[in-house]
Amino acid sequence: MTLPTTLPMTRRQFNQAILASLTSAAIPSVHAATAPARPASIALVEGRDWEAINPPLPGDSPGKIEVLEFFSYGCSHCNEFNPMVHRWAAKLPRDISFRRVPVSFDRAAWSNLSRLFYSLESTGNLPRLDQAVFDAIHLRKTNLYTEQAAIDWVASQGVNAKTFRDAMRSFAVESRVMRSEQLSRAYKVKGVPFLTVDGRYGVVGQAANHLSELLGIANALITKARSLPKK
Repeated sequence: MTLPTTLPMTRRQFNQAILASLTSAAIPSVHAATAPARPASIALVEGRDWEAINPPLPGDSPGKIEVLEFFSYGCSHCNEFNPMVHRWAAKLPRDISFRRVPVSFDRAAWSNLSRLFYSLESTGNLPRLDQAVFDAIHLRKTNLYTEQAAIDWVASQGVNAKTFRDAMRSFAVESRVMRSEQLSRAYKVKGVPFLTVDGRYGVVGQAANHLSELLGIANALITKARSLPKK
């Protein structure tokens, strides 16, 4: 089985995906959660495992290898990938900077989810509620695609509604949402989850059978990036 790692969507497909997330039952993959990642020493094949980012893009962490995860709370693959990438990121060495970047693909519903992510981060609630957002959307079919729905749900999780509303409407959050959209265009993100390494490489994973294998490819690309001159 070939794992789809890029998920370009037409407007009709996008609307169907939202409807499905609100009405159908989620089916977690046991194999994806338990399959081992590839070792960092594996021989990578360009076009199958990774693609070059041309031109290479600068990161926000000078002196470190920056790894980005482009994702959306509305993506079922990202929902499955989230626990894996969190465990992986927690064990990265000090010379690696890991950052998550929400994307919308110019869809208003997913743009609101990006605002939800950055508002949770800015109010200090992201560590506690990050996975809960995925669970609400994909397990309990909760509609979090509008500002008010997101505020009501966050309030039900014990967060002050006014404080969170102010965060969602703040210039800081709006600026970060705009920046995330700029990054997704700069990296030519076609689908999520999508990992990039050092502004040089994108994880393709065409031969991957499980989402966890994307992390093994990322490990190997980190090793590859270490061998190159600093940008």
